[in-house]
Amino acid sequence: MDKAKRSRWLVALSLLLSSSALYADWTVNMRKGVTEISEKVYDLHMIIFGVCVVIGILVFGAMIVSMLMHRKSLGVEPATFHENHKLEFIWTIIPIVILLVMAVPATQTLNAMYDAGNAEIDIEVRGYQWKWQYTYLNDDPTQEVKFMSSLLTPQDEIYNKAAKREHYLLDVDNELVIPVDTRVRFLVTAEDVIHSWWVPDFAIKRDAIPGFVHEAWTVAKKTGIYRGQCAELCGKDHGFMPVVVRVVEKDEYNTWLAEKQAEAAAVYEIVGKEWTQDELMAEGEAVYNRVCAACHQANGQGLPPAFPSLVGSPLITGPIEGHLDIVLNGKAGTAMQAFGAQLNAAEIAAVVTYERNAWGNNRGDSIQPREVNEMMAGQ
Repeated sequence: MDKAKRSRWLVALSLLLSSSALYADWTVNMRKGVTEISEKVYDLHMIIFGVCVVIGILVFGAMIVSMLMHRKSLGVEPATFHENHKLEFIWTIIPIVILLVMAVPATQTLNAMYDAGNAEIDIEVRGYQWKWQYTYLNDDPTQEVKFMSSLLTPQDEIYNKAAKREHYLLDVDNELVIPVDTRVRFLVTAEDVIHSWWVPDFAIKRDAIPGFVHEAWTVAKKTGIYRGQCAELCGKDHGFMPVVVRVVEKDEYNTWLAEKQAEAAAVYEIVGKEWTQDELMAEGEAVYNRVCAACHQANGQGLPPAFPSLVGSPLITGPIEGHLDIVLNGKAGTAMQAFGAQLNAAEIAAVVTYERNAWGNNRGDSIQPREVNEMMAGQ
């Protein structure tokens, strides 16, 4: 390579390496996060990292110096001693002291991570295939806020029929909302299989296991939107199960909570309302696209045999009681989940009505939320 060409390559390489854009995505260290516990974890990480760097420098430095200063080409003769008790004692004691020193901050951080007491807000986090359910625990059931959080990314983006947005596979329809500078306790469990609720900026990763409740806590110091994912291989749509937490000012949180509590109270009221067929179909289509389309597809054709077609299905065109039962309770041995705990009576009535009258099924029948509520109460 001639001198001119070599110079051009060197200039191009230097421009590339000096570009700030090049380093924008080169985040190789642990993120510090925005919570009290995430900062403790980050500080512990940096302490341990520093200790390991010092050990590495001393050990490899001693090896390199020994190889350079005592190599055979300089005429150095190898030592003939067999053992040195003083040296063996030193290199046994020093690692023990280092481990003990590192154990102190590690133990303090672990104790802090698992001390979930004195919480101002308790939120149950329940994993489903493939969505999260959040319940803001309240002694008054009419004031208890509960909602599902599902993937918002359209199917067209997933199947490359549309351009992917900025937060591809990391947006949800209902964000978990918590106030800033408030101690929040999370009670993490699952309904079906093992999931894992993971929010890196909070330094929280808790397994969600059916029949078990694991605790975690956080005090977010900055407002903003923080994203995570299910960190356990939980089935077909494992990659479509994001976590989105929005941290807001306390006044904004109180306003949001009041609105959600009003919605919860309204759900109790609409159970007794007589819905028209058009109202049930409109609500049912929205519920279906949000909850059912990932498996049974937007056109109802499904993906047989795992996810059967709903078009002309004997279940859909048969007695409405059987259709309602499988939506409420699922079907053992299949991927069909029980939605009785995931959806309210109005949503279940609407989606059952929609499935029976969409895609040419045209059964012409419907079911009211109060009937669904009566069936759920009798189970």
